[in-house]
Amino acid sequence: MEEFERLLEKERISVERFVRYHINSKPDAEDVLQEVFFTAYKKFSQLKNKESFKAWLISIARNKCNDYFRKKAEQYEIPIGFLADKAVSDGRYGISVVDTVRETFSLLGDKDKQILYLYFWKELPQSEIANKLNIPVGTVKSRLHTAKQNFKNKFPNYLSEGDNNMKKLPEYIPEYKIERINNAPFPVKWEELMGWFLIPKLGEKISWGMYDIPSRKCSHIYDMEVIGKAKVHGIEGVELTAREAPYSNKKEVINRTFVAQLTDTHCRYLATIRTDGDIRNYITFLDGDEFMLNWGFGEDNCGNETNLSVKGDIERNGINVTSVNKDFLLDIVGRYNVTIGEKSYDTICVMDIETYNCGVVSEQFLDKNGKTILWRRFNRDDWAIDRYKNKWSELLPDNDRLIVNGITYVHWYDCITDYII
Repeated sequence: MEEFERLLEKERISVERFVRYHINSKPDAEDVLQEVFFTAYKKFSQLKNKESFKAWLISIARNKCNDYFRKKAEQYEIPIGFLADKAVSDGRYGISVVDTVRETFSLLGDKDKQILYLYFWKELPQSEIANKLNIPVGTVKSRLHTAKQNFKNKFPNYLSEGDNNMKKLPEYIPEYKIERINNAPFPVKWEELMGWFLIPKLGEKISWGMYDIPSRKCSHIYDMEVIGKAKVHGIEGVELTAREAPYSNKKEVINRTFVAQLTDTHCRYLATIRTDGDIRNYITFLDGDEFMLNWGFGEDNCGNETNLSVKGDIERNGINVTSVNKDFLLDIVGRYNVTIGEKSYDTICVMDIETYNCGVVSEQFLDKNGKTILWRRFNRDDWAIDRYKNKWSELLPDNDRLIVNGITYVHWYDCITDYII
């Protein structure tokens, strides 16, 4: 297994950083790493494309981390459904569903975990918690206050009481129709940040919403704005802010800050800034997988190309999609008339196949100004099946399908911006 040892030695630091980032306990992280390396060794012969070794190894590490948290859930008698509670979190590919709540919860001490679970998820009154734990009610109140403060301090985004000034996007996405037309796709200058729709230029603002399908109801809204110039490791860009809130409660705001760069040929993220308690944590393009897995794109994080034209890497015929075997699969696949409500738009469809999140495909319909008219996400049928317990064709039986290289992907949610409102 000389080839395995050579590849592992090359990527060892990356996978160690990944596991230690997710698991706070150093001894536990070491145990998980040993499981990762042993599993990779046993299954190495099944890896057909050795160039994908790093991504394959990271996927094993991700699964082992999930197993670790699942065992913790059983230890504390906390149902895995709670730990899998999704939170909308950072990621350049639209919205990345990650277990932010679970990971924050894992950083707490045992007493904090126990009291938060009993109070918030079991919804037990404090008197009943006192009886269950055989402690005074006053102690329950004290421990609950401390646990809530500890959770807030460790949660990777700063939650604040916002105002009601967030843009008025519709509660339900308007009915829309997508029709392929025979005209040749037009080339376009696409300067939007991939997945967040804002052009990183001074003075730019945008609001957008995420809509669940088939309910068509808005789950979250976002207000974004470029606020000034910035430099990251000597590279000039702009700083931008994003205010996110659930549509149902626009006062529960999460504030984020990014640095991005737009050139004549590419658009890319340079850094993300988040607040961990009273510490501002800067994660930049030099921080390896901690940055690249969520924000990086392209070779050496060059970003996505802004000058789009048909490459021929991806071909589409109806719901059937085929592609060449290469990284960073993003290509124009046709020209479409998109009608949303009473407005019609002449667009090209840009498809992204698993460039960021293994198991995810997107459709992005751009007009001749390079602005997003409609963005749609599709999940591979077995995507995150350990978390959701069923295939997506079973969870969302009436949603649209794509067949990509013979594999089924199921439509999950859409995004629109105030550009079309």
